[in-house]
Amino acid sequence: MIPRLAALPAPAAPALAFLDELRLRGFAGEISARFDDRTVMATDNSIYQRQPQAVVFPRDAEDLVRIAKVSADPRFAGVHFAPRGGGTGTNGQSLTDGIVVDVSRHMNRILEINQEEGWVRVEPGLVKDALNAALKPLGLFFAPECSTSNRATLGGMISTDACGQGSCLYGKTRDHVLALKVVLLDGTVWDSAPLDEAALTTVARRQDMVGAIHRVADGIAREQAQLIADRFPPLNRCLTGYDLAHLRDDQGRFNLNAVLCGSEGTLAMIAEAKIRVLPIPKRSALINLRYDSFDAALRDARTLMALGAASVETVDSKVLGLARDDIVWEGIKEFFPDDPEGAAAGINLIEFVGDTEAEVRARLDPVEDLLKAEGRAAGRRGYTVAWDAAGERIQGMRKRGVGLLGNMQGEKRPIPFVEDTAVPPENLADYIAEFRAALDRRGLEYGMFGHVDAGVLHVRPAIDMKAEGAERMIREVSDEVFALTRKYGGLLWGEHGKGVRSEYVPEVFGPLYPSLQALKAAFDPRNQLNPGKIAAPDGEALLAIDKVPMRGQLDRTIPQPVRAAYDEALHCNGNGACFNWDPLDAMCPSFKAMGDRRHSPKGRASLFREWLRQLSDAGVDPAAEAERLRAGTGAGGFWSRLRNTLARNKGEVDFSNEVKDAMDGCLACKSCSGQCPIKVDVPSFRAKFLELYYGRYLRPPKDHAVGSLEWMLPLGARMPGLANALLGSAVGRWMTAKVGLVDAPLLSGIDLPREAAARGVALATREALAGVPEGERERHVVIVQDAFTTHFETGLVLDFAEALQRMGFTPWLAPFRPNGKPLHVHGFLGAFRRQAQANTDMLRELAQSGVALIGIDPSMTLTYRGEYPGMVRNVPRVLLPQEFLAKRLALLPQLPAGEGFALLPHCTERTNAAGSVKEWQAVFARLGAPLKVLASGCCGMSGTYGHEAEHQEVSRRLYELGWQQHVAAEGERLLVTGYSCRSQVKRFEGVSLKHPIQALLLRLREAPTVVEPAPQQVAA
Repeated sequence: MIPRLAALPAPAAPALAFLDELRLRGFAGEISARFDDRTVMATDNSIYQRQPQAVVFPRDAEDLVRIAKVSADPRFAGVHFAPRGGGTGTNGQSLTDGIVVDVSRHMNRILEINQEEGWVRVEPGLVKDALNAALKPLGLFFAPECSTSNRATLGGMISTDACGQGSCLYGKTRDHVLALKVVLLDGTVWDSAPLDEAALTTVARRQDMVGAIHRVADGIAREQAQLIADRFPPLNRCLTGYDLAHLRDDQGRFNLNAVLCGSEGTLAMIAEAKIRVLPIPKRSALINLRYDSFDAALRDARTLMALGAASVETVDSKVLGLARDDIVWEGIKEFFPDDPEGAAAGINLIEFVGDTEAEVRARLDPVEDLLKAEGRAAGRRGYTVAWDAAGERIQGMRKRGVGLLGNMQGEKRPIPFVEDTAVPPENLADYIAEFRAALDRRGLEYGMFGHVDAGVLHVRPAIDMKAEGAERMIREVSDEVFALTRKYGGLLWGEHGKGVRSEYVPEVFGPLYPSLQALKAAFDPRNQLNPGKIAAPDGEALLAIDKVPMRGQLDRTIPQPVRAAYDEALHCNGNGACFNWDPLDAMCPSFKAMGDRRHSPKGRASLFREWLRQLSDAGVDPAAEAERLRAGTGAGGFWSRLRNTLARNKGEVDFSNEVKDAMDGCLACKSCSGQCPIKVDVPSFRAKFLELYYGRYLRPPKDHAVGSLEWMLPLGARMPGLANALLGSAVGRWMTAKVGLVDAPLLSGIDLPREAAARGVALATREALAGVPEGERERHVVIVQDAFTTHFETGLVLDFAEALQRMGFTPWLAPFRPNGKPLHVHGFLGAFRRQAQANTDMLRELAQSGVALIGIDPSMTLTYRGEYPGMVRNVPRVLLPQEFLAKRLALLPQLPAGEGFALLPHCTERTNAAGSVKEWQAVFARLGAPLKVLASGCCGMSGTYGHEAEHQEVSRRLYELGWQQHVAAEGERLLVTGYSCRSQVKRFEGVSLKHPIQALLLRLREAPTVVEPAPQQVAA
């Protein structure tokens, strides 16, 4: 039995007093000093981990004012805090050991859109892609790009002066900021916008913090003008973070926003932003140019940049290789063919944009002519061109580069700490040659990609931060790369802010550093706002790269065998892909529904890692404890678990309960394991957690009910009338509700083996399949039953068999065996392993015949590929229907064109077998039915999740986010692959939607000719 984990570090008394004062002053948002909230907010996308004292979630600007006014109270002079947006920073910009001010939960609204004048007014917690989705119908967009745009907030973009692809055309975030409403530390709300001389004079006369700030900033701009011109390099990326060079804009106006943009929350808190938006280019073309070497790609970039492209991006072979194993590759692989020499060692992506095809071609055609004329000059191999949406998919691969690098196998993983250096583009190739030499000397692997047109490359060396001495490597590489950037006229921080790297600021700014200190003091006289970053008062230190706690240092305390046993969580690098705002994307439905970062893969992984660390500190080996539980010897006795449960219910502290709260929200949809670039697999480590947790506490009755479901259904199917009468009665509904379940489906009442036999579908046995002649096996297939379609949608299984017969195949029916998926979801891993082994033994016998195995339900079928291999060996491959049919397209009847359909795949299928979705389209095309795949998130059912009473609100909310609109729009032409998804639609809409196979069967029945099935082969 695992112990109670009660020794949790408490917040400091001044921080708790600060929170109490906030409450007294009417703070409207949430305030949390819970250890789980603090743990989740301790990391971002960097290598660092700083445990905050508390987290506050302001509801509006008035809450920010309350924070500022409380901070101005002399009692709280020692309390410091840091604003936080999406938490996607790579250098610890928003990490603090004070109080986190998270604006993303509530302050995320679009306040005003002025289409005529081309600007919008937004709150700082709004995600960039969410803004652009709202602007798209108006033909507008916010232009600055960043790879994390589907979760990066505008406040965070402003605070780091973010930019990325296309910056040479569109500029940086500050170039689009028209005005900022900020809360100063005396509680003043200041609308910062460009000021002419008269307005500046008026403001500077004010005898308050606003006046003092403007006097200091204007004085620096006037008195240090020549020094500023000398010290700031003439780069596209310029010197963000107190950008003194742009305190006067191109019209000569004073613009305080120049120093606010890029200030990383060290000067003020942003309450609103007025930002410029631009017309969306209507057409785009992307040249994908392949090279013999990455150096050739870099050196060719200068030639390409002179050709009028909107952007030139580069990607090395490491990132390309990782992309080939990612979900993104399926949509772009046609544009990256292998050359006779093999895969390209580097590529350049050259984009051209315009409002018409002719406008784009006017720029594109001369470049194609040049490439054709010069052939393989400059190390070029060849190119493809992707238009519009295809080009966007390729750029999407490039944007995933950071995450893809994190999915390198092994303990050494690429990490960010020198990843956004910028040098003049003409120096880039020589600079990178020395950069690579520095890494090669140390035997480090790395990947590179970035914005070659702006002289910025993202370089992530692979280092095991859990290894002793990793901090020394960070120091050595950082110091050498910093020196290289100085040598080549560049910057260490070209794009992702300074954060923990602020120790290098004094050397970069030199004699200007005292001006930065003066500016910081004017805004923040007591050094309370995100201290230690960019500038610090005399006598107080800036943060240093190897003096801040690192995630790896904490993970290092977990013994290596434990880390290996639970590595589904340990490699999370904080990239935050699970914070994707898009309701029509499958990634992490629980975060979308709850807006609570604990209920995300990153949040759960952070909590799980900390839980493992605390268990290790307590001398517990969770892997050994799990084996004891699976052997039936590790759980506490009933009475001890009852005592623990009663104590928990009375409020006894145990960190395991906070982790359990986060795990309970998981739908086990497995979108994380497919879509996370690192492949963080929450359902797997959640099951392992639940196994150990319920060795200490009693399980709720619903877990036992769900876990035994696959065994109980065959028993109920023997008397379906009685079972349905009981379940459908008031007493039955009362009983299931008492257990914690609702809306239980009714049995179909059809005896599948008997009905199948009546239709010529025999029961599959090893002996029977052995009698199938080898030459005919391609046209034979075994249907592997699952509990849900067999017992609740028996007609679908029979329809599948008929469709196979009409297509010329001979279907067989495997004997029913529980799959074990419900056991895994609820952490009955000992029972699951036994079930998986028994099922695997049967399937292996059937597969020895060479006849293909097919499962109908995606979630259950993909369990054989996902969960089984972690428990048993030599699991035979069980195909999805479309995978089987797509490999045999030539054998299918080719039907004339007919009416089309729309498809909503199951989340697990969409994210863990992405190529199979296109295979549905290929099969439907063969049978003359166009099939469009709709974008959507989770339906909210996800196995039994939607049947659990405690999840009803979240289940309905998820359904309403996307599925509801699709069902209304598509009607009966909508096809759904998942049993649970069809159940959800039936529950909320009273509509029974078809499985794709049933639509194909209708086409086959309507066909003018029918292919006769092959004769059944039965062994003597």
